[in-house]
Amino acid sequence: MRLIVLLLLILPMASHGQQTTFDCWASPSHRQFDFWLGEWEVHDGKGKLQGRNSIESVEKGCAIREQWRSVRGGTGQSMNVYQPASGEWRQLWVDAGASIIDISGGLEGETMLLEGEIYYLKRGMSRPFRGQWTPLADGRVRQFFQEKDDNGQWQTWFEGFYSRSGQ
Repeated sequence: MRLIVLLLLILPMASHGQQTTFDCWASPSHRQFDFWLGEWEVHDGKGKLQGRNSIESVEKGCAIREQWRSVRGGTGQSMNVYQPASGEWRQLWVDAGASIIDISGGLEGETMLLEGEIYYLKRGMSRPFRGQWTPLADGRVRQFFQEKDDNGQWQTWFEGFYSRSGQ
């Protein structure tokens, strides 16, 4: 009998420490970047293969993880999260020793537009940076990155066209 009483006292305390979860799969805001999910080959504007990118939903649909590998062997990863408090998406990118990108924003029409900065590790400097992801009618996704130069002008940093692997 004492054991039953003890369990009745302890069980409510044990459940008190557990968080209830939010259903990110059911949240339209968390689904805004899903057009980027998949296994992709990335080509430049001239059609030359630049690399492969794997974009997957993780943490029960609450985040998107990117894993990049260029044709020259470079790698990088990003974590992309919708932040309900600000109503914005945030991407934090890091690659193998060259740069860190921290950008935030949201949908403008059908284009995901994120802005912030890029930090170059070797040079110890940062610059304003922005990225756009636009789903195209043919099923591809256009990724377009720009950086501000010393004169405050936006310059193309990278433009890639994502095609689903195996197509």
